[in-house]
Amino acid sequence: MVKFAEILIRFKCFKLKSLNNIKMKVTVVGAGAVGASCAEYIAIKNFASEVVLVDIKENFAEGKAMDLMQTASLNGFDTKIVGSTNDYSRTAGSDIAVITSGIPRKPGMTREELIGINAGIVKMVSENLIKHSPNVILIIVSNPMDTMTYLAHKATGLPKNRIIGMGGALDSARFKYRLSEALDCPASDIEGLVIGGHSDKGMVPLTRLASRNSVLVSEFLSEERLAQVAADTKVGGATLTGMLGTSAWYAPGAAVSSLVHSIACDQKKMFTCSVLLEGEYGLNDLTIGVPVILGKNGIEKIVEIELDQNEKALLAESAKGVSATNALLTELNLF
Repeated sequence: MVKFAEILIRFKCFKLKSLNNIKMKVTVVGAGAVGASCAEYIAIKNFASEVVLVDIKENFAEGKAMDLMQTASLNGFDTKIVGSTNDYSRTAGSDIAVITSGIPRKPGMTREELIGINAGIVKMVSENLIKHSPNVILIIVSNPMDTMTYLAHKATGLPKNRIIGMGGALDSARFKYRLSEALDCPASDIEGLVIGGHSDKGMVPLTRLASRNSVLVSEFLSEERLAQVAADTKVGGATLTGMLGTSAWYAPGAAVSSLVHSIACDQKKMFTCSVLLEGEYGLNDLTIGVPVILGKNGIEKIVEIELDQNEKALLAESAKGVSATNALLTELNLF
C-alpha cells in the first residue's frame, strides 16, 4: 500500500513538472457565458499553464477570472486564469486563441446588420491576437460561425491549418446526446458525426454511419426514429434558446475546450470543424464542417469520408447556404 502511494505521489509530481514545462498559453476573447465556461473547462482539464480572458467591458474579464481562480483549490487545477479589459498585450505569446466575441441578433436587426457588426468584431480581434501572438492558432466560435471562420481566413492570411471553426464539434456532441437518448444508453457508447454548416438548415447528421460500440445504430432504431434524431439535432441550439431565453453555454464551452485540449496536447483526435476546403468534398474556397484531425499544428489532416448520394446532395445544399452568407462579406466590403 505504501509503495502504491509513493507511485501516485511521484506520478502527480511528474504531471506537475510536465505542466510547468509545457507553458501552454490559451487566450479566450469574450468573457460571457460561453467564454467563461470554456476557460473553466480548460482549467479543470489542467493542461494549460495560463488562460487569459479578454473582454471589452471594464473589469468583467478580471472578475470572471478571479471567480474561477477561487475554484482552483476546490477543483484541483493549477492553471492560472487572468482577466484583461481589452488589453491584448496580456495575450502575447498565446499558443491558441478562442474568439467568442460578438452580439446576438436583436429585434428589428437585419441579417446584414448582424453580420456586419460581428464581422467587424472578429476581424479586429483576430488582427490584435496575431499582432501579439504571430504563431497563434485561432478557434472561431462567433456566429454565423462558418462565415466568421471564412472572414478570419481572408482578413488574416494565416495558413489554413491555423484557423478552425468550432461548430461541428458542438453539433456532433448534440447528435450523440440525441442518439443516446433514443437508445437509452450512455453517450460514451455513441460515435457519430454531423457535417455541413453550423445552422439548423445546414447541418447534415450522418445517421447512416452512427454507431453504438461499433454496431450501427440502424440495428437498434427505425428509419423514422433516426429521422427524428436528425431533426432534433438540427434544431438543438434553437431548442435551448427557446428554453433558456438565451444561447446555451455549457456544451459550447466544453466543445471548444476539447478542441483546445487536442491541439495543446497533440492528441490527434478527430472532430468535425469548419475548415477551408480546396477541393475536398468537391468544394472550393469555402469554410464548412467536415471531419479533421487536430494536433499541435492545428488541423493536421482533413478526413474525406465516402458519402452516399443523399448525403452529398445535403452537403452541397448546405454549402450553397454558407456561400450565400459569405457573399454578404464582399457586399459589405469587409475584406
